[in-house]
Amino acid sequence: MKSIRIALLFLFAIFFATTALAQSNSQTAFDKLKSLQGTWSGKTMEGKNVQVTFRAISGGSAVESEIQGESEANMISVFHLDGDRLLMTHYCGVGNQPRMVGSLSSDGKTITFNFLDATNLLPTQPGHMERLTLILPDSSHQTEQWDFLAQDGKQHHEMFDLQRVK
Repeated sequence: MKSIRIALLFLFAIFFATTALAQSNSQTAFDKLKSLQGTWSGKTMEGKNVQVTFRAISGGSAVESEIQGESEANMISVFHLDGDRLLMTHYCGVGNQPRMVGSLSSDGKTITFNFLDATNLLPTQPGHMERLTLILPDSSHQTEQWDFLAQDGKQHHEMFDLQRVK
């Protein structure tokens, strides 16, 4: 009986340690997003100018990112914590709103958001954003890699190499 209690205590300790690690991982990633506040400028893969602006909103409980490009519709993404998860809703130029779950790499320099679900995802739309990868090598540079899943199942990629402007 004593060995069962010890085993149960050990399992509870592992469960709570894992939960605390996941929460701190999401919080760390969210704090990294907050540190991106300001304006970033760079080029698309086609060499077109792009500007991305990050700002904390709603008393610091969310971070908004606005992408402004030369030829594309402006798009907004909002990041926030939901318990032990980091979530993003992307308000896409094609008219749907994919939600993605974020995770921080072990080296703390990459945040990857993967598709969870979407609102207004209609068969008449060309597809939806499937993944966002933010690569954060230092406080003055970042790369955004966007993966779009078309209705025909093909992946389309866009990448912005950005430098902090202010």
